Amino acid sequence: MRLNIGLKASLLLCVLGLSGCETVSKTTSNFAKKFSSGPGVDSQTYRATGYAPVSKQPGRTQGEKVINAIRASKLRAYQELAAMVHGQYVTSNSTVQQMVLVNDNFKTAVAGIVRGARVVKSYPIQDDVYATILEVNSNQLQQAWIVNNN
Repeated sequence: MRLNIGLKASLLLCVLGLSGCETVSKTTSNFAKKFSSGPGVDSQTYRATGYAPVSKQPGRTQGEKVINAIRASKLRAYQELAAMVHGQYVTSNSTVQQMVLVNDNFKTAVAGIVRGARVVKSYPIQDDVYATILEVNSNQLQQAWIVNNN
């Protein structure tokens, strides 16, 4: 009986772990289809906002901290854009003992090149947070991707 429950739990975890898996690869034709801008196809604009606290930034003066917060919020917005365009890699690990969830962890990673993005706005939110909004058009992404792969 105990072996049967352990076997069922193992099979359930295996099925849940494998469901939705997809090979991460892009070909020129897939990318062109996704970002094509031919007749009758509207280009898509991706917009992302990054936030950064001023008080947590390194710097000797308040001005240095503000500049670092602006930079950090811009980099965070780039990370969000990369996740939108290229996707986000997620790994997870769950441990179940005697049918009780003991440990549940996950990690994410983003990698990719985003060229042609422009800063829409960089502004303070209240007294301690800076936000930066970036946007990029799918036509610009396709052009940058083709230039990189030629």
